[in-house]
Amino acid sequence: MPLLQKYILNEGTLYNNHFCTVALCCPSRVTLWTGKAAHNTNVTDVFPPHGGYPKVVREGINEDYLPIWMQNAGYNTYYTGKLWNHHSIDNYDSPRAKGFNGSDFLLDPYTYEYYNARMSRNYGPPVSYEGEYSPDIVAEKAFGFLHEATQHKEPWMLTVAPVASHGDIRLVGGWHSDAPKYASRHAHLFKDYKIPRDKNFNPVNQGGVSWVKNLPLLNDTVIAYNDEYQRARLRSLQSVDEMIEVLIKTLEAKGILDNTYIFFTTDNGYHISQHRLHPGKECGYDTDIHIPLAVRGPGVAAGRVANAITSHTDLSPTILKLAGHWRDDFDGSPIPLSAEQTSQTPTTEHVNIEFWGRAVPEGTMGRYSDEKNPEWGFAGEMRNNTYKGLRVIGDGYSMYYSVHCTGEKEFYDSINDPGQLVNLFDDEDVASAYTLNGRSFDHIVNRLDALTMVLKSCKADSCHKPWTVLHPGGDVSSLKDSLHHSFDNFYQSQPKVAFTSCELGYIREQEGPQDPIVFGPPPKVELREQGSMRQSFRYEGHWSHWV
Repeated sequence: MPLLQKYILNEGTLYNNHFCTVALCCPSRVTLWTGKAAHNTNVTDVFPPHGGYPKVVREGINEDYLPIWMQNAGYNTYYTGKLWNHHSIDNYDSPRAKGFNGSDFLLDPYTYEYYNARMSRNYGPPVSYEGEYSPDIVAEKAFGFLHEATQHKEPWMLTVAPVASHGDIRLVGGWHSDAPKYASRHAHLFKDYKIPRDKNFNPVNQGGVSWVKNLPLLNDTVIAYNDEYQRARLRSLQSVDEMIEVLIKTLEAKGILDNTYIFFTTDNGYHISQHRLHPGKECGYDTDIHIPLAVRGPGVAAGRVANAITSHTDLSPTILKLAGHWRDDFDGSPIPLSAEQTSQTPTTEHVNIEFWGRAVPEGTMGRYSDEKNPEWGFAGEMRNNTYKGLRVIGDGYSMYYSVHCTGEKEFYDSINDPGQLVNLFDDEDVASAYTLNGRSFDHIVNRLDALTMVLKSCKADSCHKPWTVLHPGGDVSSLKDSLHHSFDNFYQSQPKVAFTSCELGYIREQEGPQDPIVFGPPPKVELREQGSMRQSFRYEGHWSHWV
C-alpha cells in the first residue's frame, strides 16, 4: 500500500507493538468502540447468542459507546461500511445503530459480497449495489460524508470501514467462502507474489495445542490456492490505498489536514498457511493478533516507529481524550502520540488476549477440506478454541502465554522463535535452558499465570495496571520485578487459570478461579495486657512466608 506509506506512515507514527485482544471482527470492534475487554462487553462472537448486532444491543452497547460519547463532546459523527456482524436487512432499523449524524452501513447477509452489497443510508430502506465494487462504493460514500462534515462548524469524526481484504462470503442459500474480489483495474498486480516461506509456513514439525497440533500438512494444491488467495487480498487493498489518497488530498484542499487526526488499523490479523492453517483468524498467534496501527495528526511524530505496547482497548480512550473528554471505566489507556511520549520507555508491557468458541477456516479449501474429520466439528469448523492468552514484551524479552479450555498450555519465546513454533511446555530441553533475570522457566510461568488470572476478569485500572492488583504496595510493576526470589512462594501458591468446560461464549462460572491472592502485610496485630502495656508487631510479606 504505497499511498498509505506516503500519506500516513511517512507523515505519522507506526505502532510496532499493537494488538487486537480478540482475533475476531465483531468482538474486536466492540472492544475498539468501548475501550473495554471482551469479558466485560460480553460480546464474544460474530452471531447470536454470543455476538453480532443483537448481542451488542442486548448488552447496552448501542446506547453507550464512542460515537455517542463523541456526539456528547460536541462532535458530528459519520460512518460508512461495515459496523457489526449480523447487522442486517432485517434488523437495521429495529433498533437503529445509534450515535451517527450520517451513516451508510453495509448490511448482512450481503456484507462480504464484493459485487452484491446492500446498504442503508441514514436508516433508510436497503439499497442494492449489485454489479458494483463494494470498497469503491464505500469510498465514494466516505468522500460525500467528508464534504458534509466540513460544511458545519462543529468538529467531526468520520469512520470508513470497507470490507477489503476480508474473504468473499455468500450467506444467501447456504455458506460459500472464497478469496476476496478485487477491482478489474488491479487484476494485473502481484501475479508472482507468494506467501513468505518462513519457518512457520506449513512446517514439517508442527507445534501448537488442541486442534492446531494435529493439523495435516498442506498439499501443493492447497498451497497454490492460498498463494492466489493472498494475491487477491493484496489486490483488494489497493482500492483502500486509493481511497486514503483521495481523503488526504480532500483534507489538504480544505485546509484542515494539519488539524485532523487520522487512525489506520484493522479489527484482527490473519493467518494463511502458517502453522499448516487454512486462511482465517481466531488463533492467539501473532499472525492473528499483531495488527497495524498508524496515526497521523497534530503533534504526532512524522516517520516514527513507536515501540509502546498498545491494543484496541486503548483506542477509545485515546480518541475521547483528544476530544477533551474522559471516562473512568475504561479498561484501556491513551496511547502515546507525541514525539516525546513515543520516545519514552513503554509503561505497559502486556496485552490481554482472549477467545471463545470455534475457529472457522475460510476459502474453498479451508471451509470444506476438513469436513470428513468429525473431531474438527462440522463443515471444517474447529472446536475447543476457547483460551486465555497473554502477550508480554519488555527489555530483552517477548513472549506469549496461553491456557486453553482443554487444559493445554502454550509458551513461545518470540525473540528466538518469532514464528511461534516451539511450545516450551512440549520441549523440556528448550524450557530448561530458558531464563529471564536468572530465573527458571517454572518461575516465569508462575508469574505469567498469576498475571493472566488478574487480566482474565479485570476491570478498569486493573486491566492496564494488573501488577498493582497482585502487589498493591507498588513494589512490582513488571515481569522482571516479579521474578525476585522473595516472591517465589507467593506465586507458587496462586490459584491457576483453568476452565471447567469449552464454552462457545463467556460464561464466568465455567472459567475456573477468578481472584488471585494479593501480596502484602497482614493487618497489624495488637496485643493488650493489663495496665498500659502494649505489644504490637507487623508481619511483612505474604502469609505463606510466615506460617
